[in-house]
Amino acid sequence: MCLPKLAASLLAVTFAAALHADNARFDLIGPKITVRVTRGNSTLPIAQVPNLQPGDKLWIKADLPKTQSNHLVLVVAFLRGTTNEPPDNWFTEIDTWDKKKTQEGTTVVVPAEAQQALVFIAPETGGDFKTLRGAVKGRPGLFIRADSDLNEASFEQQRIERYLAAMKALDPNDQKAISDHSAKLASTLALKPNADCFKKPVEQQVDCLTQTSAPILLNDGHSVTVAEAVSTGPSSDFINSASYTQTMGGGLYSAYVGTIVDLVHIVSLLKTAQYQYIPGLAFPQGDTINLRLNAPPSFINPKTVIVVGLPAIQKAILPPLKPHNPDQVSCLLQPKMPLLLEGAPLVFSTSFAHDMILHLNRTGAATNIPLTPDAFEGGLVITKDEPRKELSIANAEQKADGAKSNVKLGNTTDLTITGTVRGYWGFDPFEGPTLTLQQVAGKNFKVVGDTQLMAGQDNHLTLTGEGTGCVQHIALADDKNKDVEVSFKPAGQDDKDKDAKLTKNTLALDVPLKTVHPGGYSLGIKQYGDDKQDRVPLTAYSADIHVNTLKLHAGDNRADLSGAGLANVVSVQVADQTFTPQGKPTDTEVHLEAKSGVSPADGSKATVKLKDGRTMEVKVSTAAPRPTLQLLSFHTTPVQQTGAILVTLGATDDIPLNGQLTFVVQTKEVFPRNQTIEVATADGSVHTTLSLADNNLVLQDDHTAVAKLDPLKAFGQSAFGVLAMRPVSADGTPGDWTRLGKLVRTPQITAVHCTTQEAPTCSVDGNNFFLVQAFDAAQDFAKPTNVPTGFAESSFTVPTPTDGATLYLKLRDDPNAVAKLRLPMPLPKPAPAAAPAAKAPSTQAPAPQPASAAASTPQPAVAQQPAPAATATPQPVAAAVPAKPQS
Repeated sequence: MCLPKLAASLLAVTFAAALHADNARFDLIGPKITVRVTRGNSTLPIAQVPNLQPGDKLWIKADLPKTQSNHLVLVVAFLRGTTNEPPDNWFTEIDTWDKKKTQEGTTVVVPAEAQQALVFIAPETGGDFKTLRGAVKGRPGLFIRADSDLNEASFEQQRIERYLAAMKALDPNDQKAISDHSAKLASTLALKPNADCFKKPVEQQVDCLTQTSAPILLNDGHSVTVAEAVSTGPSSDFINSASYTQTMGGGLYSAYVGTIVDLVHIVSLLKTAQYQYIPGLAFPQGDTINLRLNAPPSFINPKTVIVVGLPAIQKAILPPLKPHNPDQVSCLLQPKMPLLLEGAPLVFSTSFAHDMILHLNRTGAATNIPLTPDAFEGGLVITKDEPRKELSIANAEQKADGAKSNVKLGNTTDLTITGTVRGYWGFDPFEGPTLTLQQVAGKNFKVVGDTQLMAGQDNHLTLTGEGTGCVQHIALADDKNKDVEVSFKPAGQDDKDKDAKLTKNTLALDVPLKTVHPGGYSLGIKQYGDDKQDRVPLTAYSADIHVNTLKLHAGDNRADLSGAGLANVVSVQVADQTFTPQGKPTDTEVHLEAKSGVSPADGSKATVKLKDGRTMEVKVSTAAPRPTLQLLSFHTTPVQQTGAILVTLGATDDIPLNGQLTFVVQTKEVFPRNQTIEVATADGSVHTTLSLADNNLVLQDDHTAVAKLDPLKAFGQSAFGVLAMRPVSADGTPGDWTRLGKLVRTPQITAVHCTTQEAPTCSVDGNNFFLVQAFDAAQDFAKPTNVPTGFAESSFTVPTPTDGATLYLKLRDDPNAVAKLRLPMPLPKPAPAAAPAAKAPSTQAPAPQPASAAASTPQPAVAQQPAPAATATPQPVAAAVPAKPQS
């Protein structure tokens, strides 16, 4: 069978269409191929072989299931350039159904002039081997480009999948881990994740990174590939252009190539009525090549031929590993010490780099430490999983553990030494960068520069010491509170500039103190390999505190301090008295109080003590003494409402809202005529002012004044609660509050309807019954009748008074006192029962008798005007009065 010529129109398929076609996803599992490579006396699995060389022996075997029914032909082909077709003996046919070849495998030797190697997997048909060989020999340039792109696409896909798998293993709610590990993976694998994902909520970031980053992970500015640039013309132009490109050279394995390769374009051109070529991406693992396909194989025309790229046939291009920052110091005491390296992503996404060590340039101790690549940790980490194997290569120029002559050797007591990364890149030994290592714990830590911590805000400190490379954890601690974790990094490190120069033995600390109170603390520094902590004492001060003025009145025990940050004030010392904050201070003002009054000179100094231990001086502004008043007596006169029955209040200091209040006050000095008296409830909801000018304040003499107040008129019907008064001077300076009593409202009761004293209930008429909490027949309130909340009807049923004369009330404004309501007319006591009359013998029934004349229909008690209440005798008031109205 001959391969027909390709149609020119098929060769003009654009790269973009192929890349975005539905069949561009490589998510189908293909057949497996077992491959081992022998060079000299050493044999490696295919996953550890980055390049082939002439003379290498490839042991190949198809790893097919025992139930494989379709016969597959496996063809190994070698190429030697786009214009030089390979000879026939460079093609090896392997019949996978041959039991001997299936069990023993087939050994193929790389020819001396070969440059590329491919594997074809095709269904068995007559002349299949010759057909495939003719196709490759006829157009070697197409297959050379396909080999290059397939290998590079496989490497890039491995890098992407390594990133995605690692990110999916993270806690989706750990923002720090997501950010840190994404940065490490991107650095080691030379990827660029979608930065917009970090703007989303934490729990959505991992999903965003693993779902939206794949198409742009390799986008580093090279958006056009070589394949795209040369595949837009006719077939002859494409083949000729391919001969000028660098095929299978440094671009394939170098760490600095990040172009998106054409995964399907080249092989999609090779389509006839008999054959369809599809790419197979290789994912080597050990000695097995796992294939992924972008289309299902077909065993009917056009039959499927799977094209698989083998490693390039060339000299080894050693990985250009370099430190993430050349000034970084790693700690040998760290159990899983990471060496932060980058520049060679294939080291971290493939198994090409193997049997790696860190050679310590020192004497007197072990000098080789096994290493393994770990993209998740951002470099190479110490491992003890597998012993290192030496390869026996006859033509190797140097051993992988050979020492450089220009490296200075240290000893085990030195703070730092150097270590050189060495290993094998396939069959070839290579030597990586030489790094600085700290091998003993650091000491003599101290904070330098600005050492002042400010509580309530984030702080930045600089910590130095003799060896900071082994610092594991830093926390701010005191004796009472939970430790506050402190983040740190080498000083000079800029997250945006990885090449920034680091400051030796210096750490930059971020100390979060937004929830920390001022006071004494210490930095607890934990190092790897050391159970003890180094302590660096620190003091957290209150931030942005300043004091302006301390204002008080002469002889007063209260003062007001103004300034900023005053919530951190502990006390103020004025003369021999200590003033302490009262109530809830604000940031700009705090009210202070002492046990006794003071009279400092105006302009003198007071000492302010802060929570952080600091003290500040503040200027004292002393004003004239505040006005004072002594309450001599007060009495109330209830105002009788027309048609209403008087309710007598139960407590001596109850003040009826609908009454008249009279109280007498006295001053030590002459009563100022422009001084007023403020009367208000404890909560300040209602208040009024009494003055000589308004005629509700009358002077008896120069020191005594009589005040009169109509509470209902002054405050309205909704006023209740503790009532107090205080003097206010002409300039508005108030004095202390003095309690007068409790303002109480009463219902208006117009009538009481009862039958007899034996009746269980009576009814009362009136309004504002909602002011009553409960009625009872006796003063002990053993069986109260509660008034529903908000009761607004004009009649209410109450228990019949026990004594027939007094009904008891508990008012909502003063439920602890018992008020009284005297019935206008006491209830009549029940008449004694009459003795039964003797019955005379009679044969006739007695005639009906008229009702007793004494019996009468019960009449309701009529409300009468009560006698005027006697004027209450003024009661003396205790000398000690509260500073403010008290409940």
